Amino acid sequence: MHENTGHILVVDDDDDVLHAAKLFLKQHVGKVDTEKSPRSIPNLLRNNSYDVILLDMNFTEDMSSGREGFFWLEKIQEIDPSLAVVFITAYGDVDKAVSAIKKGATDFVLKPWQNEKLLATVTSAMNLSQSRREIDVLRDQQKTISANIDQHYQDIIGHSAPMMKVFETIEKVAKTDANVLILGKNGTGKELVARALHRRSNRSENVFISVDMGAIQENLFESELFGHTKGSFTDAKEARAGRFEVASGGTLFLDEIGNVPLQLQSKLLTVLESRKVTRVGSNKPVDIDIRLICATNTPIQGMVKDNKFRQDLLYRINTIEIRLPALRERKEDIPLLAQHFLEQYAGKYNKEINKLSEGTLKKLQSYGWPGNVRELRHSVERAVIMTDHNVLQPEDFLLTSLDESEEKMIFDDYNLEEVEKTVIRKALDKHERNISRTAEELGLTRASLYRRMEKYDL
Repeated sequence: MHENTGHILVVDDDDDVLHAAKLFLKQHVGKVDTEKSPRSIPNLLRNNSYDVILLDMNFTEDMSSGREGFFWLEKIQEIDPSLAVVFITAYGDVDKAVSAIKKGATDFVLKPWQNEKLLATVTSAMNLSQSRREIDVLRDQQKTISANIDQHYQDIIGHSAPMMKVFETIEKVAKTDANVLILGKNGTGKELVARALHRRSNRSENVFISVDMGAIQENLFESELFGHTKGSFTDAKEARAGRFEVASGGTLFLDEIGNVPLQLQSKLLTVLESRKVTRVGSNKPVDIDIRLICATNTPIQGMVKDNKFRQDLLYRINTIEIRLPALRERKEDIPLLAQHFLEQYAGKYNKEINKLSEGTLKKLQSYGWPGNVRELRHSVERAVIMTDHNVLQPEDFLLTSLDESEEKMIFDDYNLEEVEKTVIRKALDKHERNISRTAEELGLTRASLYRRMEKYDL
């Protein structure tokens, strides 16, 4: 605390105490207010910003129990939790001092006091109060930063029947801690739904941790998810908490859960059943408290049938299942989505573009959108950057292919093996050789697709 800064309120029913406190403290702090009646405290707190309140524990109505002081301590904490409260009393009862601290008082001084002791106590209390407020400011800043980072996920846009069903399910399950499995193709907005569930949950003030299960190397699986101790393996130069520990108290989102190798699924199941993790290199289990949301773009029921995904793990993760429609299944949402992205990117790139022409909307609605909402967003962004118009025109959108229903496939001959080879090659090209998506489109398992690729040298 800097000399002659801070604002203190002294509340005591003894005029001599008020006068003595003010006379001494005003030499060391910016401002000292005094008040005889504690009933004035709420009004004073509404109209002033105090750092410390020196509060009499025993007013005339209740000479020695301290109950009235405790009552007003509670009221002060309700109004301003960051405010430091120091009790002053003529009764040096240790039990009341301990009780006062337990109930949230910062300190306890006896009257008549020693000036040096009073100043030291007030200085410490002011420092505490100011630190609490700095922490509150930092917390608010962090919330604001998080909100800005999360802005991309603030709204799931759509008014089609399939999306209304998704919204209805989110509202029903968000407040529960039920495990949720989100199914949908790439680009349909699975993470948006996961974040919406978190924001509407009772854990919304805590963390949302997203993990791409497909991006974790198999040899680092346990370390990434469950943590490790220092020296537990070659590169473990310091102890590290895993994603489960970091997410404790909040929501853990495991994206692309279908990519977890079968031999590691049992370890994941054990953690979900026991609600405990054990760091690599440790024998000490750590309790975790998470709300689990998973997502996948793979046909996970088919993986269970093919013994590629444990049925007991699937039961554990999909208490509630949310299926997201592909964009081509909700084409009535395309104008709404396109306009939203237009406004977003016109602002970002400082361009005066306010709408899409009717011809443009027809073109967008006739396209198949294999990349779903993500592809639409990127297409609108590109159009906004490249156009010279104030209204987006059909030629501003370079869509890569026709709607799947209109796409024609030409064969050199009708030998079944050649037809199959051509279909697989085109599906691989369409999905940029993503095996999971290609297998799903062809109605094959990953293993079956691999066998055919080997057979046809693809």
